[in-house]
Amino acid sequence: MKKITIAIDGFSSTGKSTLAKQLAKHLGYVYVDTGAMYRAVTLFAMQNNCIGIEFLDKDKLVNSLASIKLNFKFNPELGFAEMYLNDVNVETEIRTLEVSSFVSTVAEISEVRSKLVEQQQEMGKEKGIVMDGRDIGTVVFPNAELKIFMTAGADTRAQRRFDELQAKGDNVSYEEVLKNVVERDYIDTHREDSPLIIAEDAIEIDNSYLDRKEQFDAVLELVNEVINTL
Repeated sequence: MKKITIAIDGFSSTGKSTLAKQLAKHLGYVYVDTGAMYRAVTLFAMQNNCIGIEFLDKDKLVNSLASIKLNFKFNPELGFAEMYLNDVNVETEIRTLEVSSFVSTVAEISEVRSKLVEQQQEMGKEKGIVMDGRDIGTVVFPNAELKIFMTAGADTRAQRRFDELQAKGDNVSYEEVLKNVVERDYIDTHREDSPLIIAEDAIEIDNSYLDRKEQFDAVLELVNEVINTL
C-alpha cells in the first residue's frame, strides 16, 4: 500500500496529538509531535534565563540554537516517542502550564521556526508520516496528500486541558487555563512568520462534540479515500 504524508494543524488543545498518535499506530506510520519540539525549545529558554514573566532575550536564545539538540525516542511501555532535549527526557516538563504560557511567544521567533521546520521536513522525506502542529500543511508539508485542520470552542478546549492537568496533579484553575488558550490562539494566528491558518486544501474538523473514536473513524475514512485514489 502506498504511503502518504498526513498533516494535522489546528488550535491548541484540540486533540491533534491524540489523533495523530492513533493514526500513526493504526497505519504503521512515523508520528512527529512538532508542538513538543517548540515546547522543548521553550523549556531550554526558561532553563537558560532567555525568557521569563516580563522578558524575552531573543538574541540570547537565537545564539543558543546551535547548542539545542532535539530528538524523539520511542518508549515501548507508553507506545509513543518521548521528547528529549540535549539527551534528557523532558516529556513531563514540557507539558506544564508554565511552558504553555511561553511556547507561542518562542514559536514566533523566525530563527526558531526555521531550525525546526528544516528538521521536520527532513523527518518526512520518506512519507509514511503523521505530523501535527500549527503550520504543517501550509509550510512544512505544503504538498501533503491529506491535510486536516482541527478546531473547537475555546471553552471546550480549556476544559479538556484543565481536566488533563488536574489528572496529572497540577494545581491550576480553569480560568488560568482558559486565559492561556485564548492568548495562545491570538499569538498563533497573528504572528508574522507562519501564522496559524487553514490551508486551502485542508479539511476542517470541529470536534467540539466528537469523542475520540468518532473523530478517529472520520479521519481514517479520509485517509483511506486518499490512498485509494493514488
